[in-house]
Amino acid sequence: MSLLSQPSVTAMPTTPKPTLWIDADACPRVARDIIIRAAERTHTRTWMVANHALPLPPSPWVKSRTVAHGFDAADNAIVDAVTSGDLVITSDLPLAQEVIERGAMVMTTRGENLTLDNIRSRVQMRDFMETLRASGEHTQGPNAYTDGDRRTFANALDRWLQRHARV
Repeated sequence: MSLLSQPSVTAMPTTPKPTLWIDADACPRVARDIIIRAAERTHTRTWMVANHALPLPPSPWVKSRTVAHGFDAADNAIVDAVTSGDLVITSDLPLAQEVIERGAMVMTTRGENLTLDNIRSRVQMRDFMETLRASGEHTQGPNAYTDGDRRTFANALDRWLQRHARV
């Protein structure tokens, strides 16, 4: 059999690696540092989106996108750019709901995965608490970011990257 008559070998289709989109305006600095180290280690394209300049180390993998000041400007930039399979790291529930509906995955900086199964109830509870505060009720804000939160987030992000963003 000659080389010309051999069946052609088709290359396996490659799936592009997902991009990490970080709602950096409210992201704790320690969580940003964890994200940067993980992105560098796994060669994962990462965008830190904020309405102010962020100090970032020089990196081919981690970039900053500064948006105009304004209500939800960073959120809108993330929604416009995210694609199905990307990971958005945010604790902003309306943003999370919008990107989940576009096929992205969402993780909070405390390592919680937000999904179609749990986002609606979380948004409803947030709206209820906002109504209570508007009526004069004093409610407790979020707990301080602890070492336990940091570890949980780092472990959850590592697991996600192992599953979705292999080198």
